[in-house]
Amino acid sequence: MTSQHGGRSATGASTLRGRDWPALRQFCVFVENHVGSLQELMRQVESDEVRVIGLSVVDSIDFAVVRMMFDNYERAQEALKLSSFPFSEKDLIGVELPDDPQPYARICTVLVQAEVNIAYSYPLLFRRRGRGAVALCVDDVDQGIRALSDAGIAIVTENELLEDDEMGL
Repeated sequence: MTSQHGGRSATGASTLRGRDWPALRQFCVFVENHVGSLQELMRQVESDEVRVIGLSVVDSIDFAVVRMMFDNYERAQEALKLSSFPFSEKDLIGVELPDDPQPYARICTVLVQAEVNIAYSYPLLFRRRGRGAVALCVDDVDQGIRALSDAGIAIVTENELLEDDEMGL
């Protein structure tokens, strides 16, 4: 995980990532838990060039952590660096839901067999061939991607998020 604090990066690892990287980049944004905080965050990061494709909010009494994915992580990263919100980044796996009577059970079974733990998941606003997709936070991204790919489950890449004709919006 590459930590971001007020726009300062702890590492320069972003240059190691490419558009064919099979993992998706999630931003975890720290916000105060009061009326208008989420609206202000969205106002600062969402634009014509950056679309939110995944959103999860975990809150407490005083603060919230907003987990976000965008169709263009580089532009989103720029917008977040210019904002006043502290954030961090993490790689997650984007998975197209398989054509299966129990798509989630199939994904979970594959990962259990590979001994990969799922910490959390949330849906993505992404559709391909009429199927939805989910983001998975796992304890071993590389092993998870290998296991899912070997099982014939399609992985959603960063390149695919930029292809508007594939988006089910």
